[in-house]
Amino acid sequence: MRVELALSLAGHDKGHYYVILREEGDFVYVADGILKLCEQPKKKNCRHIQRIKKLPAEVTELLLNQEDRNDLNVKRALKLYQQRIQNTVEQ
Repeated sequence: MRVELALSLAGHDKGHYYVILREEGDFVYVADGILKLCEQPKKKNCRHIQRIKKLPAEVTELLLNQEDRNDLNVKRALKLYQQRIQNTVEQ
């Protein structure tokens, strides 16, 4: 199972991070655990996102197991990833 995050490049949610739950053709279904929940993910065009494939190990561990992928873990993973980015930029 591949774990990927995505950064929205277009739309009213531009600059918002999501977890990619699944892909169907030219579209991906994404969730953030707050406004877009895992039960009702947002449908987003693949051209409107930037995939983030290189993730810290802690983020990958939270999202690796498909059965444990719930809104709380999605929210934690995104927060952890954003903190890592913040720390990298500050250094």
